Amino acid sequence: MAPAAATAKLLFLVSVLLAAASSSSTPAAATTLTLHNLCPFPVWPLVTPNTGFPSISDNTGRLDGGGRGLVSFRFPQTFWAGRVVARTGCVVSVSGAAAAACETGGAPPATVVQLAVHAGKEGDLAAYSVSLVDGFNVPAVVSPQAVGGGQCPALGCAAAADINAGCPQGQRVVGRGGAAVACRGPPAYFKGRCPLTRTTPVDVEPVPQRCLAPGELKVVFCQPAMVNAAGGEGEAAGRIRNVVADN
Repeated sequence: MAPAAATAKLLFLVSVLLAAASSSSTPAAATTLTLHNLCPFPVWPLVTPNTGFPSISDNTGRLDGGGRGLVSFRFPQTFWAGRVVARTGCVVSVSGAAAAACETGGAPPATVVQLAVHAGKEGDLAAYSVSLVDGFNVPAVVSPQAVGGGQCPALGCAAAADINAGCPQGQRVVGRGGAAVACRGPPAYFKGRCPLTRTTPVDVEPVPQRCLAPGELKVVFCQPAMVNAAGGEGEAAGRIRNVVADN
């Protein structure tokens, strides 16, 4: 697999999650994953578990644009890690399911939402980020809801950044309609417009994160602007730095 493709499949193996695993007994109620499409066009979300984890979506659904498309899934009451990508411009079958051909999201460049959730006796511990390591196609923001404590910042890239429109000419992916539908980079361009994303394999967000017992991890496509972070006080221990590529 090409290095760029491998880096997009990042598995959060964070020390705080491993510590939670060793101390947990009876799992609490599982966190919900909610996907909401505010884009002015439909998207076909692709929820992919990392190797060894169960699927939580059949990946056949379409989320209509303008806020009408909304779907939720339950994470297993165990450790789970995976990624979410929004496919666009898909050729659909009579049933409305996404076919193999999509303009973006089926391969890089694509915005990748990375998630890891471990169910513990005191509630789930969540780790999350938005990766532009392999490029960008759709604005995406992750914002934990109904959190139980810790530091739970909203992370990602909002629609206001206008990444595709400002993408350097040589880095653009042009769609059937002649407009830019995805952007390959460079990392400095992404980081300048979306500082709360990861743009290289060693990049990390400039905010601490240790999110305890979120009732919901909400991924919003084309959120107009970043929202205030939800979280506790203090710096710290929850800053997520260590990632390992999932084959």
